[in-house]
Amino acid sequence: MSRLVLAALALCLFAAGPVAAQDPITLTSQYGPGKPQTLFWEHFAQRLEEERPGRFAPRIVVGGALGGEKEEAEGVRLGSITGALSTVANLTTWVPLGAVLDLPFQFEDADHIKRTLDGPLGAVLKEEYRAQGFEVPAFIIFGARHLLGDAPFTAPADVEGVTMRVLESDLHVSLWRSLGATPTALPITEAYGALSNGVVGAMDMTKSGFEALKLYEVSPVLSETAHIWAIGVVYFDAAWLDGLSDDDRAAVEEAAIEAADYFNRIAAEEQDAAMMRTVEKGATLVAVDQAPWRAALGDFAADYAATLDDPLAIEALAAIENAR
Repeated sequence: MSRLVLAALALCLFAAGPVAAQDPITLTSQYGPGKPQTLFWEHFAQRLEEERPGRFAPRIVVGGALGGEKEEAEGVRLGSITGALSTVANLTTWVPLGAVLDLPFQFEDADHIKRTLDGPLGAVLKEEYRAQGFEVPAFIIFGARHLLGDAPFTAPADVEGVTMRVLESDLHVSLWRSLGATPTALPITEAYGALSNGVVGAMDMTKSGFEALKLYEVSPVLSETAHIWAIGVVYFDAAWLDGLSDDDRAAVEEAAIEAADYFNRIAAEEQDAAMMRTVEKGATLVAVDQAPWRAALGDFAADYAATLDDPLAIEALAAIENAR
């Protein structure tokens, strides 16, 4: 039987409308089992199965096994990864406007973030992500970022001359350079090793990340600067999502939104609990007065926003302010 006849038969069988085969999908987490980023995908997969039983076959790859955030983003764009979680900083390579969410001392708390992203700014960002091949059904909140090192960082002068691991983002490089540090951009999967072997002497991270990545073993002092709220996105390969039926697409998006709410709740609960567990293992928590940090970075946000290749950047800062 010729290949053309076989192909024609296959098309006829498809047209007859058999039950759809499982659609294998690859979902990635930079963290290990039991951590909020991994629990997000487990919750998502469970909700998806409830809504579309047997339709999808999720494979959750944990521990950054497919690379750092940059590699994950490239994988989503190429279609080798279906969905991932990312800091907005990581995706500024493609969507510079996202950097406004990562500027220092912009947000008061999680509710302020939610009010901002439920408004027009959130909608504009989703459109810009989609234009780059990323479909973003929901934003997530990792928590506030704090400084880690062998000694406290209680004032801006303390970071002068310090080699710091920073996110792979021009904003983060510029931020720490403005305070006299020497920033080194590295994937989170390389942070522990870089701290351990002295390639870098400090970094910033959420309290839950401090525990999850065991950073307290190599940088045991966490200074509670809370200089940036780490905001992220739930994102999928836009081409994959566009290829789904309306019902399948709706199920994926609804499961992602519900999982984001779940993630935000458990991530918030995890911050202080994770910190206390690290203290029990020998870490030190240092209280920090934000006033000198705010003063040192007073003009940084507006100055950096003005450099972004997006006319909406200054309007975005206004939107954040208006959501207070």
